[in-house]
Amino acid sequence: MRILICHNYYQQPGGEDAVFASESSLLREYGHEVVKYTDDNKRINGMSRLAVGAQSIWSRPSQRKLLNILRDLRPDLVHFHNTFLLISPSAYYACQKVGVPVVQTLHNYRVFCPKATFYRDGHVCEDCLGRSLLWPGVLHACYRGSRMQTSVVAIMLTFHRMLKTWQRQVDIYIALTEFAKQKFIEGGIPAKKIFVKPNFVFPDPGMRDGDGDYVVFAGRLSPEKGIITLLRTWQSLKGIPLKIVGYGPLIEEVKVFVQTRKLEDIEILGQCANEEVIALMKGARFLVFPSEWYETFGRVVVEAFACGVPVVASRLGAMEEIVGDKRTGLHFEPGNPEDLAVKVEWAWTHPKEMQNMGYAARAEYEAKYTAERNYKLLMEVYLKVIDLRKQ
Repeated sequence: MRILICHNYYQQPGGEDAVFASESSLLREYGHEVVKYTDDNKRINGMSRLAVGAQSIWSRPSQRKLLNILRDLRPDLVHFHNTFLLISPSAYYACQKVGVPVVQTLHNYRVFCPKATFYRDGHVCEDCLGRSLLWPGVLHACYRGSRMQTSVVAIMLTFHRMLKTWQRQVDIYIALTEFAKQKFIEGGIPAKKIFVKPNFVFPDPGMRDGDGDYVVFAGRLSPEKGIITLLRTWQSLKGIPLKIVGYGPLIEEVKVFVQTRKLEDIEILGQCANEEVIALMKGARFLVFPSEWYETFGRVVVEAFACGVPVVASRLGAMEEIVGDKRTGLHFEPGNPEDLAVKVEWAWTHPKEMQNMGYAARAEYEAKYTAERNYKLLMEVYLKVIDLRKQ
């Protein structure tokens, strides 16, 4: 099969980039011809605001480039991961013009939320869900704290809603969880177009040895990830070592919080290579995942599962779906440091039970999140979209 995979990199690397790379490699491993078309938002630093705004709504340069590639390559299908900002939804129209089926993975909630997270001011926010005009997002300056920049995103979304781009120009969407699928249906994407296919972990890191002698957090240090709730939790805990892995806008605030409150059980490791993160997971008794937004998936959770490490996670969105309470980990009330402290204390003092949950987590990975399982699901989607176009 000849597949064109398209992705627009953000200025800050993230999980979408990793999925784009891993799925591309997976398809090549199975003998498919994979061609990549990419753009990078770092380019906007040399562009005027007017040019960036116009291109995010309808990128003629990207559309022309893609049309030339499509006519030369003649792929069986095009799989998009991200079109924001510079590729833009105009890319779908290029595909439809030459009759090539379109698959779009929904890594976030951008089609309904200017910020893409359904999260604002420390809480879940669905004010723009189901609205034709996204004025709440503009009012609250949800995108980068700027009403002007949020207005551009809102205009892009409103324009393509008017054109019915999301309903007509994409043949199949991939949602990463059932929870996310239901949110996209609420927003107006036809249910029959949405297939659920989770992300995967490859290569298999293998089951860990031992029970672990610390707790680990791995993720972006930003408000929606629950890092402040995590720090407040450790104010009431003693003798439970916590290693924080990651980087983000709250890195300095995290350091100051730990230093001024003399939280000696917390070690801040900063950004680490993926191999280091996996090694740190294997040495942990459990991973804590305190996210406070509707995570569409939570790749780090499945990485922990692959290592046989249970997860203490927020009872919210995809986390509640992926982590089985008292089976592959524990749930706690999102944003509640007192409840998280209770669950962490119990998990730390019940190593045998957590070990059993770790075995169950590994079994969950083997059943749902291996490369082999993911390839099978991806092929089902691809064959379905090709078949739909033939009808």
